[in-house]
Amino acid sequence: MRIALAGISHETNTYCGATTPVSAFYVYRGDKMLDAAGQESDLGGAVDACSRMGCELVPILFASTQPSGTIEFEAYSGFKDEILRGLAAAGPLDACVLLLHGAGVVEGIEDLEGDLAKAVRELVGDIPVTASFDLHGNVTQQMAEQLNGIFVCHHYPHVDMHLRAVEAVAAARSMAASGERASCEVIRLPLLLPTTTTYEGVGERMLQELLELKEKAGPECLDIGWFHGFPYTDVNHVGSYVVASYYGEGTDVRAQAAAFADALWQAREDFRVKSLDGDESVAAARAAKSAPVIIHETSDNCGGGTPGDGTHLLRSMLDAGLGAEACFAFLVDPEVAGQAHRAGVGAEIDVHLGGKTDDLHGPPLARRAYVKALHDGRLVMQAMFRGTPLNIGPMARLVIDDMDVVVASRRSQTFDQEPFLAVGIDVHKYRYVALKSSNHFRAGFQELAGTIVTADTPGLTTHRIERFPRQRTVRRLWPLDPAAAFPEEP
Repeated sequence: MRIALAGISHETNTYCGATTPVSAFYVYRGDKMLDAAGQESDLGGAVDACSRMGCELVPILFASTQPSGTIEFEAYSGFKDEILRGLAAAGPLDACVLLLHGAGVVEGIEDLEGDLAKAVRELVGDIPVTASFDLHGNVTQQMAEQLNGIFVCHHYPHVDMHLRAVEAVAAARSMAASGERASCEVIRLPLLLPTTTTYEGVGERMLQELLELKEKAGPECLDIGWFHGFPYTDVNHVGSYVVASYYGEGTDVRAQAAAFADALWQAREDFRVKSLDGDESVAAARAAKSAPVIIHETSDNCGGGTPGDGTHLLRSMLDAGLGAEACFAFLVDPEVAGQAHRAGVGAEIDVHLGGKTDDLHGPPLARRAYVKALHDGRLVMQAMFRGTPLNIGPMARLVIDDMDVVVASRRSQTFDQEPFLAVGIDVHKYRYVALKSSNHFRAGFQELAGTIVTADTPGLTTHRIERFPRQRTVRRLWPLDPAAAFPEEP
């Protein structure tokens, strides 16, 4: 059985100042996609699944990059055309699996996934087409109508992306063998949810309810998924979503999906969070009884499109005199990282650290720093996306006012302990461990942490989602509008 594999995956923050060009993407073409075998990523999961199931994999193209601004039209159209040419040249196919995100926005195209899925469907005809997704998608019925199965990762942090890709391959293979075709339906809720982990609290509770409802959905159920949505984008269809994939009429499946959508709406007040600024989060960390205290700056999370060079939390930590009890990994500042590499280990340098992208994330910190260690920034992820290479560029461990501060050159959030270990920092020896991430860090730090404190300083991924202007939607959205209702009024 021949299964084609292709995808474009991007989480688009339309509030970023710059667009995303083709040069920002890393691209796997053809057999290069097979290098992902063994990685706990969507691409790795799909490659491994085809191998285990005895399918002939036809790899086309997979393009992705860090979350960032609106994708330039030329970049998207180039990747799309290459995928379509590859599918056309592949010869007879039994099925196609797409690896998507769900929150892609292109210049002139608000629904990347819907546009791509429609083009693929028109080309390949009636063969099964399934897709795996990130749960931070803003999805449409137009997209769903092109697919025979939608598989959304369950967890945030996304420790199961590879498992959902496996399910997408298995479903495509099964439909190709049986001749059956599943359908997909989207229930859209007028909810703008802050980034919410599924490891605890309301996110964990609602995920468990979803999985229980899915078990009740009967034999017609292929999957029921929950897209939390991505609030840091201004598109007409922004919100949260429940998606049912089913065989036949799917009456019971659709009923269970509707029941979960109702439960989400009823639980909406539980998603509200209390935001702590830099000084408040440091005070909360100092008051914590269990150590180590992980302070995560959710509002400057590169995984949502921010620059990663925000200085608000670090400034509060330095002003509080946390000193040698604290470490921070990492700020994105290629200028300072380069300065440290030129000076070498053992040098003392005057730095203007961070704050180089915009005014929102804080001004640069003018400090004297000691260069403690250097690294090339080539890491391998050990928690979420285990086994996947990560290159954050030249790194430097600086000591500023007795505090260890790691600087890197390329945008990324801190997923696990590897950025600390690379420059000789054992986080177990510190009372305060600070990093930039909303929830993916939990895959590598949840079990380690005595206490977790969320710092919500000014930034492009703040929990204060009401601060973002909405020009592309006229819908009433909770929590922006207390009159928002579900089902939505016509």
